[in-house]
Amino acid sequence: MSKNIAIIGSGFSALSASCHLAKAGHKVTIFEKNETIGGRCRQFKKDGFTFDIGPSWYWMPDIFDKFFAEFGKKTSDYYELDKLSPAYKIFFKDDTITIGDCMDKICLEFERIEKGSSIPLRKFIKTAQENYDIAINKVVLKPGISPLELVTPETVTRLDQFFKTISSEVRKRFKNPKLISTLEFPVLFLGAKPNKTPSFYSFMNFADFGLGTWHPKGGMYKVIEAMETLSKSLGVTINTNASVSKINVNNKKATSIEVNTKVLNFDVVLSGADYHHSETLLNPEHRQYSEKYWSKKTFAPSSLLFYVGFNTKIENVNHHNLFFDTDFEKHAQEIYDNPTWPSDPLFYANFPSETDKTMAPEGCETGFFLIPIAPGIEDTPQLREKYFNLILTRLELRIGQKVRNNIIFKESFCVNDFISEYNSYKGNAYGMANTLLQTAFLRPNLKSKKVSNLYFTGQLTVPGPGVPPALISGKLVADLIHKHHNN
Repeated sequence: MSKNIAIIGSGFSALSASCHLAKAGHKVTIFEKNETIGGRCRQFKKDGFTFDIGPSWYWMPDIFDKFFAEFGKKTSDYYELDKLSPAYKIFFKDDTITIGDCMDKICLEFERIEKGSSIPLRKFIKTAQENYDIAINKVVLKPGISPLELVTPETVTRLDQFFKTISSEVRKRFKNPKLISTLEFPVLFLGAKPNKTPSFYSFMNFADFGLGTWHPKGGMYKVIEAMETLSKSLGVTINTNASVSKINVNNKKATSIEVNTKVLNFDVVLSGADYHHSETLLNPEHRQYSEKYWSKKTFAPSSLLFYVGFNTKIENVNHHNLFFDTDFEKHAQEIYDNPTWPSDPLFYANFPSETDKTMAPEGCETGFFLIPIAPGIEDTPQLREKYFNLILTRLELRIGQKVRNNIIFKESFCVNDFISEYNSYKGNAYGMANTLLQTAFLRPNLKSKKVSNLYFTGQLTVPGPGVPPALISGKLVADLIHKHHNN
């Protein structure tokens, strides 16, 4: 039976859900509070420079392929993908590690740093690949409703990997601190300390070394535009500048939403907005999770971001660059253990115009900088300025080039903006960390326990943070809704 469905937000999970629901025959309307769609994945253009202001890594291309294939389409119908070679570069105090575009090149680089290390690396990545197959084909496609979902014939034999941590597994095999940081870095992207993340998540290392790092020509926003085109072709209606202020409930059923002060009736409400924020749109008695619940959860980091236009080419950098020329452990503690502004932060620098000429004017460079920071900490213009100067000084030192006077403009984005733009809980950037106690069914539910016809999708629910999981989250919730309303 066709239902009239409202979706709040237009990030990856909301767009994914909209396509699946429309394909199943439902009437779907998206309400996005901002001027443009894409949620955290938006674009900023200025003076011929193009910036992805959110996600900038295209990992797990198979998940994107699978998504479009469900609608009889291919990614190449919408955008052009390049495999980056090398994938990225890591700067340490006394050396740089270049991650090539295949295992053989990566093994050579590991051998250069630590003789004999390619042997444990190949073994580690083989396990990571097996975990990837199980995670993507068996575990992740479950809606997170019961503890038994984690227990499949494949995971039972790997249960110890949910109790061991990435950190212990890596350190057992590798002694060199640079190699350890290189293997622990993808987990920081899952938003948790490596010593708190189950070793099963090593599948991220397979995504990294095995599947490679890709770039959609024109930037990550091309994927959002592709999903928009697809959703509209399936009959989805998208409203921007449409701020939802209330979800109305009658007889424990979600019946309507208030958008820009108008009340609109729907059979089903699905929120792809921040989960904590979505629940504040309900009267307190209809919320599943208390403020205390949220305050006790481990959130992934927030970020201080800079978007910088340079009127010169930047030397000695790749498309993706990680600056690990300071203490990895200490920065992790300053994010997770005692939240504070980092004394000497790691940072990430992305120069997409290194490989994609469309992203900057000729002879210029588009620079995106990211410092992971604790969510919920103080955010002032003075602090932003202080940290910009700090990372620029380090960039100049490591690449041996003065670029400070080549800056045409710079914009920043931090905790306050994550809150105002995305209603993000404590201004977090990546959602909720994948720690053992926040895996699968232990995450906030896709379906409200208190209100019928109300559902949630996105990085605070199943399966977790990141763009590919958001695509999967949209599919999971669409399947739940369709099943429930077709019985």
